[in-house]
Amino acid sequence: MRDECLKEHLFRSFRHARDIIKDWRNDYNLNRPHTSLNRITPYEFATQSNKDHTVNRTNP
Repeated sequence: MRDECLKEHLFRSFRHARDIIKDWRNDYNLNRPHTSLNRITPYEFATQSNKDHTVNRTNP
């Protein structure tokens, strides 16, 4: 878990922590571009990788 998520929130319960962390993880993976991935999101990177992999499997 990233420090920024844990430092920004005071969790009232386990359920509250789970919900906040789930929302943070979704934002991190679906909405935030990552410089290490050439400014695309991890989701976009995975989608591209899956498309490339599928193309390579069907066109050897």
